[in-house]
Amino acid sequence: MTGQIKYEFTTALWQHAPTGGWHFVSLPEETSSEIRTLLKSSEEGWGRLKATAKIGNTEWKTAIWFDTKRNTYLLPIKATIRAKEHLVLGKEITVIVWV
Repeated sequence: MTGQIKYEFTTALWQHAPTGGWHFVSLPEETSSEIRTLLKSSEEGWGRLKATAKIGNTEWKTAIWFDTKRNTYLLPIKATIRAKEHLVLGKEITVIVWV
């Protein structure tokens, strides 16, 4: 990931709405604040920043979105990633994000 800023953190997987809702991890507020300070001018619509993420052995191209209610960026975790890495709601996981 040459030329990008790497962030590594541990957080819990959560679900936006009941059954069928999107799954996310929240980036730490301090990390989000740093990203926003450095890259806010690069954000696209809805506070979107292109990113690469890695959980376990799975790495994928994605984006993070700034959530003004939580004051943090959110990383969506697709079903294929959750299944491949055996992710469970509420369980702490280590996440790497390059922005």
